[in-house]
Amino acid sequence: MIISRAPVRLSMGGGGTDLPSYYKEYGGFLIATAINKYVYVSLNKRFEKTIRLSYSKTEIVDDLEKIEHRIFKEALKYTDIKNQVEIVSIADVPSNCGLGTSSTFTVSLLNALFTYKKEYLANEALADAACHIELDVLKEPIGKQDQYASAFGGFNAYWFNKDGSVNVEPLNVREEVIKDLQNNILLFYLKKERSASSILKVQNEKSLKRDAGTIDRLHKIKEIGLYTKKIFESGNIDEFGEILHNHWLTKKGLSDKVSDSDIDEIYEYARKNGAVGGKVVGAGGGGFLMFYCPKDKSKLVNAMGKFGLEPFWFYFEKDGVKKIFQS
Repeated sequence: MIISRAPVRLSMGGGGTDLPSYYKEYGGFLIATAINKYVYVSLNKRFEKTIRLSYSKTEIVDDLEKIEHRIFKEALKYTDIKNQVEIVSIADVPSNCGLGTSSTFTVSLLNALFTYKKEYLANEALADAACHIELDVLKEPIGKQDQYASAFGGFNAYWFNKDGSVNVEPLNVREEVIKDLQNNILLFYLKKERSASSILKVQNEKSLKRDAGTIDRLHKIKEIGLYTKKIFESGNIDEFGEILHNHWLTKKGLSDKVSDSDIDEIYEYARKNGAVGGKVVGAGGGGFLMFYCPKDKSKLVNAMGKFGLEPFWFYFEKDGVKKIFQS
């Protein structure tokens, strides 16, 4: 029995510039931190010469090509495991919630599969393999931040180079600054899921067509990410709230699916009740709302209760993907 665990992430600035349609032309940059919410994958050798997969549904097949779950299928192909395994996936957060669960699952699954084969892959290799499966094989219109943030964990800056390589730079942030930042960020689940792919597809197509408005907004988002790095490392984190607000206003211009009237109402009410700034985490449209609230957090929590929203408590996670059990 093998159990693999990988953390989901919060994007703190620059999100969207990690898509190939942007970084291959201009280079991308963003900041992300892993949090202590995970996707677990357990794997065991199966007695029967079949494959059993358990996630939101259960599949039992005698041929890889019969697998319905696309990531399961391609990951098994990639690792050349053809039969006699049983794999179960469990997550701390729902799918399509903006925290990168799909790519986190891919990283955790690959880690379990390579462990089963008694092969060691470094974090970068696992992230690259996950990107290959999702972007190259499955042709998902997504970026690379989720795979790298899950594989590496920690609080990092990610540079997405024009040649497709990724540089991972741990942020030089004092421990007390990280604690203050963690205490001042509040998450609320909007209780509605959305497909990141459908939202990012619009951005991707506009970027490929070199739509001037889209490219200008992504340039600005990258600049916001770079400035966020500067203030984190200087310790001036109270600027982060206004930066988040500017980021959100810019991000909303990328697609009319990023927000809606309900989200806008909640966001504006939060700003009147203690939140300096915020955004929908991930591509937008649903999932989690993240706010920066340096003072009177109880006022914000009570205000969100008007919409039936409760705080989702978390901590920053230093570790990336890991094997947590093997027997």
